Amino acid sequence: MMVDITEISALVAAAGVIVGVIYYILEIRHQDKMRHLDLFMSLYSIWGSRDMLNAHRRFMLLKVESYDSWVKEHGPITEPSELNTDIDRVGWFFNMMGFLVKEKIVHIKLVDELLGYWVIKNWETIKPACEGWRKQYNIPESYHWFEYLYNEMKKREQQLASKKV
Repeated sequence: MMVDITEISALVAAAGVIVGVIYYILEIRHQDKMRHLDLFMSLYSIWGSRDMLNAHRRFMLLKVESYDSWVKEHGPITEPSELNTDIDRVGWFFNMMGFLVKEKIVHIKLVDELLGYWVIKNWETIKPACEGWRKQYNIPESYHWFEYLYNEMKKREQQLASKKV
């Protein structure tokens, strides 16, 4: 069986096309990953902004036992106040992160590594108030993605703990 130069060149050309397609697919996947990382890092820089840091410092001082005690001490969430603005600033940030994780635009591992503790701590802080204003104002979706992110972080925490055992 003899192979001539035409057959060899056809095989080389076909192999070149296959290698090119594989390279292109890998490059597209890499670029997609880099775009997602770039988006996450841009959003993460918001977390480190002076306004967000100040809002979060005030947010961390919150103690919410129940929605009724919250309203008694701070008034309704609809009242304009620096505290309510801080809650919205922090809540909307994590709500957005939850949506991006759900849509697989941001990988939960990135959120966990850079924000994981704060997702859990902040949701647990605001949960009683959020559940109350959801009922009072008939907005059951309020901070839905923040809660989703919290639940995903808790699942991830359990999965990682079970792997260590």
